[in-house]
Parts: sequence; C-alpha cells; structure tokens
Amino acid sequence: MFRFLAWLLVLLLLLSVGPVVLLRWVDPPTSAFMLREAGPVRYRWVDWERISPHVKVAVIASEDQKFPEHHGFDFDSINDALEDRERGRRVRGASTLSQQVAKNLFLWPGQNWIRKGLEAYFTVLIETLWPKKRILEVYVNIAEFGSGVFGVGAASEVFFRKPAARLSAPDAALLAAVLPNPKRMKVGAPSVYVRSRQLWILGQMRGLGGVSLLQTIDPPPPKPSKKKAA
Repeated sequence: MFRFLAWLLVLLLLLSVGPVVLLRWVDPPTSAFMLREAGPVRYRWVDWERISPHVKVAVIASEDQKFPEHHGFDFDSINDALEDRERGRRVRGASTLSQQVAKNLFLWPGQNWIRKGLEAYFTVLIETLWPKKRILEVYVNIAEFGSGVFGVGAASEVFFRKPAARLSAPDAALLAAVLPNPKRMKVGAPSVYVRSRQLWILGQMRGLGGVSLLQTIDPPPPKPSKKKAA
C-alpha cells in the first residue's frame, strides 16, 4: 500500500508539473475557464511583442501592483482580506496575477478549500517554472474581458476594431476595469462605475511609472561594452 501511494503521488506530480513546464514555451490552445463557457468563445493568442505595453501595465495597476516583486502571493493583501472578513466587511480580492493564471488555466471558480489548495499548488509551480514575463503574457491572453471574449487578442478586435499592439493607455485601462466581473461590466457599454475605475487605473499606471515598469519584468538586453583601443 505504501509503494502504491508513493507511485500515485509521483504520477500526480508528473501530471501536474508536466503541463506547467510545457506551457512555459507552448501557447495554451484553451483554458479551464474557456471550456466551462456555455456560449461561443472568442480567443486568439497574441505574442508578447505584439501586445501593447499599456495593456501589461494596466492589468498590473488594476489587479496586482506588487506583481514584479512577489513570488506568487501578496501576503499583505491576504491579511487585509482576512481582517475584512472577521469584521464583517466586504472581502476585497487578494489574488495575484499568478494565482489567477493558475485558476483560469487549470481549475474552476469557487472558494472551497480544495480548490484554493490546488490554486496555491499550481501558483507555486508557475512562479517556480515560469519567468514573470511569461506569467504576464499568459494572463493577458486568457483573462476574460467580456462574455465569452478571452484574451487581449480577441478583446481588441471585438471592442476596439484594432490589433492588440495599437491599444492606447485609455483602451487598456478600460479593458482592465472590467476584469473583476466581465460578465456584468461591459467594455462596449461602460457604466459610470467602469469609467471611474478606468480613470483610477490610468492614475495608477502613471504612478507606477507607465511602460517603464515593464523593464523590471522584461529588462532590455545589456549593451555590448566598448573595448578601448590598446
């Protein structure tokens, strides 16, 4: 029995680690959340270089401002959320971009402990096996921006009629504004609340340094040193 359980554990590890390793280089053709979608799904992968830098900064500003520095979990936000729950307040979101990638790719919606435990496990794998640049690239490609509209490639075409590379800072902030609930918040018909979130995100983007923030995630290659003539 002990040997059987040991082999079962090894098999489960291989079945979980293998896909995470593979997806570091292979673009996901779908996700667990897309497979759950009842209606038609619009999804088109866009490589990092063809995504507007404003989109990358906007989702960090909106969802996870400590993304460049944490290792998968924002413990300060988790503690704040636990305190809000104890005081009976509305619980604020504490999931990092890495946690959301883990959930959207491999799991299902919900708050039970089994699902949260698996989310933490896959988050550790993703943070260990992927660079930050890959985590952000996958996030903006699988996040839902509208009912059945997954990823910035589809969202830019559906809502703005232009490629993802040409999205402006206001466009990007509007997309990020609906991320908390893309089924109810509309990019195509933004409410007053969504517009207020868009303005707030734009302010946060400027406060974080704009597109220069991305140098902490995707630093430019070092310049070749100039050798002095002998």
